[in-house]
Amino acid sequence: MGRSPYGIRVPRTVWLRHPLSLAHEVPRHPERPERIVALEAEMERHDWFGCDVVLAPEATREQLLAVHPAAHIDSIEELSASGGGPIDYDTVATSATYEAAVRAAGGAVALVDQLLSGSAATGFSAMRPPGHHAEPARAMGFCFFGNVAVAARHARSAYGVERVLVLDWDVHHGNGTNAIFEADPSVLFVSIHEWPLYPGTGPASDLGSGDGEGYTVNLPVPGGSGDETYRSLVDHVVLPLIAAWEPGLVLVSAGFDAHSLDPLATCRVSERGYAEMTSSLRRGCAEVGAPLGLVLEGGYSLEALTGSVAALMPELVAASPSAERDPVPVHRLALEAAERLSPWWPGLTQRGTTRRA
Repeated sequence: MGRSPYGIRVPRTVWLRHPLSLAHEVPRHPERPERIVALEAEMERHDWFGCDVVLAPEATREQLLAVHPAAHIDSIEELSASGGGPIDYDTVATSATYEAAVRAAGGAVALVDQLLSGSAATGFSAMRPPGHHAEPARAMGFCFFGNVAVAARHARSAYGVERVLVLDWDVHHGNGTNAIFEADPSVLFVSIHEWPLYPGTGPASDLGSGDGEGYTVNLPVPGGSGDETYRSLVDHVVLPLIAAWEPGLVLVSAGFDAHSLDPLATCRVSERGYAEMTSSLRRGCAEVGAPLGLVLEGGYSLEALTGSVAALMPELVAASPSAERDPVPVHRLALEAAERLSPWWPGLTQRGTTRRA
């Protein structure tokens, strides 16, 4: 929230960016600086949808240590300082990777600061490299530090938020976020992802472990899944979870590679689908008073990335959530998820329509 000239608090959306997002560049790699160049050009065409544009700080070492061991942080810093090199077949560091990755994690942390201090009601940290594949002690899948995970831990430590919900709608399973919060009941991790697909994790049977059992919700979908499937899982699984758990913060690992144009997967989500999912999340968050923040992950078609973000931004920046315009039936996968989750989250399907797709 910001203040009007009359001292009245008004809704505000923040956009986190930094030029260092362009510095990490691996030749002929799909996760490339042009993603940010195209996205920011699209935002400029729309006058940033009225967002307050803020330069992201670096994540502090303490913030990174809440997720990653010192040896992992040091290894990325040292590899970059030595000029870079391959970590695995698709994850390559350059001399600028450490600075860019620390800044990307810092953008997610600063987004949380804006949301939980009351400075903004919604926001988007649009930086790279992405983070949801980074495990505590392993960089992989184009990711070096777990940006969303670092942000969620910061919400807990700096603001005392008892419950954080993370929705990952990137087409690839967020194995890193899953691993980080596997046994943590303070973070409810929900992932909608194409399966089978890289990295091969995220079966529906993975529900967390120990104290975190029931707080990992994997929602694998078959290739070719589109708006109807994704929207049903958001409306009939994620929103009931938000209503039942009442998180103090909702973060989205916002990849746009489930779009029909993306070259690395086969799902068929449209620009409208992303807008409708964002609209649904705005309504669900409003009901429990939780701020909503998006953190960029994948999305490798520039047309799909820019079009999808431009489509959802009016929903994200709206002063109040849009009314539901086009109710989506309960998909078979949503019913199966509700049954699977019933020992921990009884009655999920009763919170919405019982129409079946």
